[in-house]
Amino acid sequence: MLKINSSGLPIAITQGDSAGIGPETIVQAFRDAPELLRGCFVVGEVATLRRAAASVLRPGEPLVPLAVLDHPAQAWEAPPRCVPLWPVPDLPGPQPWGQVSALAGQAAGQCVQWAARAALRGEVAALVTAPLHKEALAAAGFSYPGHTELLQAEAAQHAGVPLAQMPVRMMLANDELRVVLVSIHVALRQALEAVTFAQVLQTLEITHHALARVLGRAPRIAVAGLNPHAGEGGLMGCEEIDTIAPAVAQARSAGLDAHGPFAPDTVFMRARHAPGHPGEFDVVVAMYHDQGLIPVKYLGVDKGVNVTLGLPLVRTSPDHGTAFDIAGQGKADAASLIEAVRVARQLLAH
Repeated sequence: MLKINSSGLPIAITQGDSAGIGPETIVQAFRDAPELLRGCFVVGEVATLRRAAASVLRPGEPLVPLAVLDHPAQAWEAPPRCVPLWPVPDLPGPQPWGQVSALAGQAAGQCVQWAARAALRGEVAALVTAPLHKEALAAAGFSYPGHTELLQAEAAQHAGVPLAQMPVRMMLANDELRVVLVSIHVALRQALEAVTFAQVLQTLEITHHALARVLGRAPRIAVAGLNPHAGEGGLMGCEEIDTIAPAVAQARSAGLDAHGPFAPDTVFMRARHAPGHPGEFDVVVAMYHDQGLIPVKYLGVDKGVNVTLGLPLVRTSPDHGTAFDIAGQGKADAASLIEAVRVARQLLAH
């Protein structure tokens, strides 16, 4: 039985980059998970979604229809296995499959902006964002490296505060492992410089408050070291001694259930929840992007979900990119997008 969020508002799903697999996974999700997708609608462009529906057409079955909405609230009235669409005005149409395009980046970025602003105005319950292509987004003139930073900027502008007062973090999660990152889409050299006492402590605080709402208790947080063997007592780097451990100690003094820093090559295994192997921790705080995302994605992108922590709205997305190499071929798997909708509903329930 579908549990409707208490607001009764619909959930917005942005179409993503039209040259990638986002639009086709959206159509598949509405076709294959109609009960879960009830009350959701797509923020996008008509021709893009029609092309996506044609790309996933199965022999002997009708084309998945679109229902163009006059108002997002009409999403609740759409019949099952129909894609309710809110067409953003003057949006560029579909671009060639598998090619970086400024027009595709423009359309993807504008969809995210519209949905974010609608959520911040209280017109939609949550955002689920299909993948955009960072190079295409930049080619379109957006100065943000990805969804997380774009949404942070929109939220800060809406609140009338500088970016520094709207700190956000990326959490990647599946059934077995949750990981939160200290830094996100920056070069590795910059990521190392971002490992400061303030950044680590702020990440711990954001993680604690976000997961406490979901779990109904204080989360048990493991903190990964930066260096091999977590520095081995300073033999392989001193960031653990000088920066990370003091931040963990400060968090613990404030009542957070934080532990570490632990060797990054084993902490994810210790936190993994698997059959017959309950994890020691609810979440791992990783120091940089690839340190944290590789173990989550290795467990399978089909169930992985990206959640932005720290925003005044719920935002989730699938744990994969635009997959240009298979776009438009009917090979894409909608499992991660479906899971992102499921997680968004779970977050709205807390």
